[in-house]
Amino acid sequence: MSDQPKNNSKISGNYAFIDGQNLNMGIKKLGWNLDFRKFHLHLQRKYNVKKAYFFLGMVEDQADLYANLQSMGYKLILKPLVEHKEGTVKGNVDADLVLHVMIEYPNYEKAIIVSGDGDFYGLYEHLQSQDKLGRIIVPNRQYSSLLNSFLPHIDRLDGLKRHLAYKKVPKSTGVA
Repeated sequence: MSDQPKNNSKISGNYAFIDGQNLNMGIKKLGWNLDFRKFHLHLQRKYNVKKAYFFLGMVEDQADLYANLQSMGYKLILKPLVEHKEGTVKGNVDADLVLHVMIEYPNYEKAIIVSGDGDFYGLYEHLQSQDKLGRIIVPNRQYSSLLNSFLPHIDRLDGLKRHLAYKKVPKSTGVA
């Protein structure tokens, strides 16, 4: 693999790689819902993110959600769900996230990973050794203890409810 960006263009900016399930469940544990449009803007403004890959398990009746995320600027990577015997369903997007971090490696300055999952420890080590690790954004304080060695790179979202929470807009009654 060449160390040069595609089309010999200059690398400008960071790419975000988002573990959608980890992000969504971590925010829901805090008792609020994330506004994905505001979050995308947050990634652009605070982290200089030029592309944001969003990894999710694919659910058939969620086509509207996927279309909305794409309209907000996310690049969706959908993975078929696996149903376990006890009834739980998992998307298992970890390998896909790591794969895309490495495929896009020559095209970004730093990788911004959104997940509190310790399964990405080896990825973080590699990115750090190559000076390609930007930030690790975790939803809340309950992230894997494996990430403790990366504390200088960790940002938490739990203190940003005022800025990133989804606020339902009241419907107009049509009465003047």
